[in-house]
Amino acid sequence: MLNKVGIIALLFIAVFATSFSSVDSGNTPQKPASQRELKVQKQVLSEMLSFRNYLRDTLFFEVNKAQPDEQKLKQAFLQSRLLYKRFEWAAAYFSADLNKRLNGPPVNEVENADLLDASFIRSVDPMGLQVVEGFIYPGYDVARKNELICEIKHLITNTEYVMSYFSAVSLADWRILDAAKLEVFRIITLGITGYDNALSLKSMEESSMSLKSLRPILSLYLKDKNSTLLTDLDGSVGYLDAHADFDSFDRAVFIKQFGNKVSAGITELEQALPGPKIKYNRMLNQEAATLFDVDAFNVNAFAPGPEFQATPAKVALGEKLFYDVSLSGTLKRSCASCHQPDLAFTDGLTRNTDIHNASKLLSRNVPTLLNAALQSNYFYDNRSLTLEDQALEVIKSKQEMDGSMEAILKYLSANKSYQLLFSKAFFIKDKQTIDAGQVTNALASYVRSLTQINSRFDDYMRGTENALSAQEVNGFNLFMGKAKCATCHFMPLFNGVTPPKYVQSEVEVLGVPVSLTDSTLDADLGYYNVVGVDSYKNGFKIPTIRNIKKTAPYMHNGIYQTLDQVMDFYDNGGGAGLGMKLPNQTLSGEPLHLTVKEKAAIIAFMESLESKPITQSKGAASILPER
Repeated sequence: MLNKVGIIALLFIAVFATSFSSVDSGNTPQKPASQRELKVQKQVLSEMLSFRNYLRDTLFFEVNKAQPDEQKLKQAFLQSRLLYKRFEWAAAYFSADLNKRLNGPPVNEVENADLLDASFIRSVDPMGLQVVEGFIYPGYDVARKNELICEIKHLITNTEYVMSYFSAVSLADWRILDAAKLEVFRIITLGITGYDNALSLKSMEESSMSLKSLRPILSLYLKDKNSTLLTDLDGSVGYLDAHADFDSFDRAVFIKQFGNKVSAGITELEQALPGPKIKYNRMLNQEAATLFDVDAFNVNAFAPGPEFQATPAKVALGEKLFYDVSLSGTLKRSCASCHQPDLAFTDGLTRNTDIHNASKLLSRNVPTLLNAALQSNYFYDNRSLTLEDQALEVIKSKQEMDGSMEAILKYLSANKSYQLLFSKAFFIKDKQTIDAGQVTNALASYVRSLTQINSRFDDYMRGTENALSAQEVNGFNLFMGKAKCATCHFMPLFNGVTPPKYVQSEVEVLGVPVSLTDSTLDADLGYYNVVGVDSYKNGFKIPTIRNIKKTAPYMHNGIYQTLDQVMDFYDNGGGAGLGMKLPNQTLSGEPLHLTVKEKAAIIAFMESLESKPITQSKGAASILPER
């Protein structure tokens, strides 16, 4: 009889085998696998088998000893992680959800367990290498030996499920190269930050192994074995091997001089492949050579469907609506009242006021709308899935705008200027009426046009060496390393949408207090009110830190007025550092031990992420196609 883990794994196999076969078929018949594709598949399965056997014969053996040797146990664990890194590129791409059972985050995750009912949500316990790490680091607790044995058994079983799935999955050359490039992106956004080895911090060794695993794969696609790509790949490995210390590793140098070159080289291989390729609708464009390409991210990725994608005509309409007080019930508040362009589309207030009662504050701080399109969920509690949903909810909110969509539609339909704009944006013909979906889509399209990935940091990563000062570069390295900021604010968007596919927005439990003078936990339950899972009590979406210089006050309740206060909160371990007993805090409660100089450097770097001023209409036209 299958245990719980087995049932879950088989469910994922069934779901993802179905989805991949339908994707592969597309509009073209599947062709038999080539010898090259079969060779890649055989190589990956061999690496998975080595990993499974090592877990069973070495790591499990060490744990089962009557008197385990802690040093040998740690060595066996670290070797297990290195063996996993040899096939991570393939497992994470072709069997993403099953792969989370091997190396997923060590926190509960919310999943839809009923494939026919999206409203049924459950929490799935964490499992895999990161969970095992917590039993062994910083020190092995022999009292938890049986728990550790159970976790390793799960890891062995789940590896076998991944192998079973992978032996049947259909590979294609373009997908193999896409997976290889995403692994490079994974390394420079997660691998070198300590994201998945937060306690052992062997990030450089593991990243080196990940890159080494790509060499024999990429060689199959190269006619010249002395190619620039392999030279760059070997150079990347050499740099990682020569600079293995976590705190002192120069991430700016590695990304600019090595990582970007390798991903660009793989992109050239992708583009040279003959035959059809399936186009994914994901936020990170498949054609992106680096994460810092001007057009690397797709602002329409999270639109509800193709017909909702932004166009210049929709943006022009949405901008007019954005500044129109007639969308509110009092005819005195517009979207721009709380999202002011000069303040990066925030309002500069701790919390704004109830539209009907100026002495009553709203429950949360106003977030920036700049780059809001580059997120998968909206509001601090992630409750809305689209910008259209968010716009409608704000308009209808009795506290925020108290608007009546019936009254709004009546007003718009009687306004000749709006009639013309709606007809251009949505091709409305005579006698057709304006509807609510068009109103919210126009507003959402305007927000999608507010995407500005054009800071001095971006210039620096695109090759302008003097775009950042030495202090700012140092701050970037601290942000990505010792300060561990980048394990939640993922580069280059610096929000919580997880790379390298940038699909899901993470939620974190920080332990934000009521005020500067009251260290009691803020009563807002956040994401818990949406999903009802205890581990997400007081959890909130991770916002972008781009334009952070203009978006004070900070946190969901706006309690911190300065970045110095924010840095002190994180440096001291969040709520735990304030003395809170918060068992579900996901932020490490351990102090970071940052110096005054280091904090100043991190703040200087974050302030370098300010967008350059652009004309909104021109900015929209540069990223949105005419229809």
